[in-house]
Amino acid sequence: MFDDKYYYVIHIQYLGYRFHGWQKQPNLKTVHLMIDRTLKYILEGNYFKTMGSGRTDAMVSADNTAFELFLRHKIEDEIAFLNLLNYNLPQDLRALSIKEVDKNFNIIHDSLEKEYWYLFAHGQKCHPFCAPIMTTFLDELDIDLMIKGASMFKGNHNFKSYCYKPSENGIFKRSLSHALIEENTDYRASFFPKTSYIFKVKGKGFGRNQIRLMMGMLIKLGKHEVDLLDISKSLEEKSNYHIDYIAPASGLILKNNTFNY
Repeated sequence: MFDDKYYYVIHIQYLGYRFHGWQKQPNLKTVHLMIDRTLKYILEGNYFKTMGSGRTDAMVSADNTAFELFLRHKIEDEIAFLNLLNYNLPQDLRALSIKEVDKNFNIIHDSLEKEYWYLFAHGQKCHPFCAPIMTTFLDELDIDLMIKGASMFKGNHNFKSYCYKPSENGIFKRSLSHALIEENTDYRASFFPKTSYIFKVKGKGFGRNQIRLMMGMLIKLGKHEVDLLDISKSLEEKSNYHIDYIAPASGLILKNNTFNY
């Protein structure tokens, strides 16, 4: 029986375009599967366990998130371990840092805030190389109106209308500290359109497909299929407003996940 355990938080980033999300699934390539497969190889059969800080959907990317690594032996040289991990991970997945924590740390409960970005362009057919991280809408969108709509999500609201197939006992009252649309100056590539935008959202937690449903509502707003009053109604205390459009997954990026170490 092993009594001593060691706990590490490893921050990672990945391009989600070819992954079926974080969670392991039979016969599918997922981020968690590739991490565990790599660790099994570099740890040479020694005991380990991993736990993610949350799930991302298929094709969703992450710029900075983390998982917890549980070991029965101490990592003597953390930098060398990180380099070895990166040497063996696939090229669309990278480890950023490693930090030892104590047994009281919980990768899920000690997550302070998550920040998501949704990268998009409109009014043109963009270069196919944009597809892994940017959604392009062929319709012309009213960006100024979408900016107003995005700001309405900030604060404390009932987000039940923005949860995919909500359960009766789900947590729908959530608080967003940040919700806005601004021109993209963060991600650049020679094949990107001249102008693109980012929908930026911060909060403690989010429901299933919440941000993609919020983005879907904003796209409908930008196409003048709904108005600002519809957004207001969708956030009311006892709202049963139905949103019928989920924005594509590949534009969504988990930008940052902060923890209480």
